[in-house]
Amino acid sequence: MAKPLEIDEAWIDRIADQVNGLEYGSVLITVHDGRIVQIDRTERKRYDAAALTRQENSASAK
Repeated sequence: MAKPLEIDEAWIDRIADQVNGLEYGSVLITVHDGRIVQIDRTERKRYDAAALTRQENSASAK
């Protein structure tokens, strides 16, 4: 049977720090023996192709 997960205030703060400001992406929490041992943050950037085209056209018109 799995051990119950132990989460203290420090881990809650660390997780909140990783999620804070994340627009697109994921946060992966790794648990070993019922304890959090690692937090991985993967951030994605999304770009609007139409906005990029407008920006390029505006720059070339100058």
